[in-house]
Order: sequence, then structure tokens, then C-alpha cells
Amino acid sequence: MEKELAGKVAIVTGAGRMRSIGRPIAVKLAEAGAHIVLTGTGRPPERYPDDEKAAGWRDIASVADECTAHGVKVLSLVSDVSSEKANQDLVKRALAEFGRIDVLVNNAGAARGDDRVPATELPYEVWKKVLVTNLDGTFLLSKEVAKQLLAQGEGGSIVNISSIASKTAGANTAAYAASKAGINALSRSMALELAKHQIRVNAVCPGIIDTFRMDDIGRGERWEQTLRMIPLQRAGDGSECAEMVLFLVSNRGNWITGQAINVDGGHVWGN
Repeated sequence: MEKELAGKVAIVTGAGRMRSIGRPIAVKLAEAGAHIVLTGTGRPPERYPDDEKAAGWRDIASVADECTAHGVKVLSLVSDVSSEKANQDLVKRALAEFGRIDVLVNNAGAARGDDRVPATELPYEVWKKVLVTNLDGTFLLSKEVAKQLLAQGEGGSIVNISSIASKTAGANTAAYAASKAGINALSRSMALELAKHQIRVNAVCPGIIDTFRMDDIGRGERWEQTLRMIPLQRAGDGSECAEMVLFLVSNRGNWITGQAINVDGGHVWGN
């Protein structure tokens, strides 16, 4: 049976972490037959978590190997999603390598850190870094890819990785929640603009996913308290987000656009 994304080309940003959402998305799309453009930040090995160091992890190079194992071609690039020129160059490199683009998954995002403080104590520079990485980065690359999809005239799909924080907007998450709510709004607006061209734009809103981003919580009592808030009583896995992304970018998701879909074990109800 032909793979459902055979011959397609997909860009997946922020895909270099071993325990992540981006890595399983890239591998899942490759498994479905898509050629993959991977991006990462080019972080130095000394900043890798201990489990990545122990595994001999090589960031996007390791993910590229996993993707090529499925018989597809991979272009892996270090790129800064917050830079307009870097995003323009990324699209040019993808076109030079593959001649087309069909799918964009905006997964790159700012790590948890100094922004997790009350809004009254949140430095403007920290606010800006989160907003520029998460929201501006999503806008800049979506803009460039959408222009290419329009030029091709064959439709396409953009999926933006948001968060349930865009809907819950908890205390001490002002910058992160605002950036992700902005992604939802951007997705909806672009979906309405591009629908007549059969270009679909959706947001996926993960809940508590057991990735490196959760390491600051630890895996003790605080972690157990977090899990008890989830109706399904467990954290999600990046592969479960990847399944939703594959559905949305494939023909199975052809009548879905402008949505912000929760993948969260029932944690958040409604839109």
C-alpha cells in the first residue's frame, strides 16, 4: 500500500531533542513517506541533558538517521526561527533540495525558564524572548511557506504546535500562555485567508507531555500531583501528538482547518 505522504515534503522545526514532540513528528511523517526538512538550534553538546549524553545523541543528525531509515530523503539545518532572513533561507534551501514544500509543522519554541514568574516580576526582555521565539517564529515561517504553497497552487497544510496553556493561561505563565494563544489566533486567521486555496492551517494543543521540558518538575510528588489533574491519569507521549499531526496533514484531515485541537488526556474541556 502506498504511504499516505509519499512524494510530499515536510518541514519540521525544533526537532533535535531526544525526548520531545518534534522528533516523533518528524519520524512519523517520514514513516508516512514524506521527505523531511529538520531544523534545530545547533545547541552545543555540553548543554545536552544527561540521558542524551549517555545515548551519544547528535541532535538533528540523530533524528535525520531515524527518518532516513524509512527510505526518505532528509535535509537537516541549524536555523533560528526568530530570524526573518533565516526563515527565508530555510525555505530557499528546502526548495533547492526538494523542489517543493507541502507541509509545515511549526514546533520550535522557547524552553521553560526565567519566564515562569508572576507577570509583575517578568522582565520585558524575557517576555520578548518568549513571544519572539514562539509567536513571531511561527508567523515568519508560516508566511514564507504559505507564499510557496500559493505559488505551487496545489494546497497544503500548516500545523502549529501550541499548548493547552493557550486556554488555561495559568498563573506565572503570562508570556508562554500569551504566545500560545497568539498562535491559536494566527492559525485561525491564516486558515480563513488560505482556505479558498485548499491550504489548511491548524493548531495542536498538547497537554502534559513527558519531555525534557518537564525535567524541572522532577518525577516525584510534584509530578504525581500534576498527573492527578489529568482525567486519563498519565502524561502524554510525543508520539501521541505526532499521530494527530499526521492525521491533520494527510488526506484524512482534508476537511479540518482553523482549529486548535487539544491532545491532553482530557485535561482541558472545550475550545
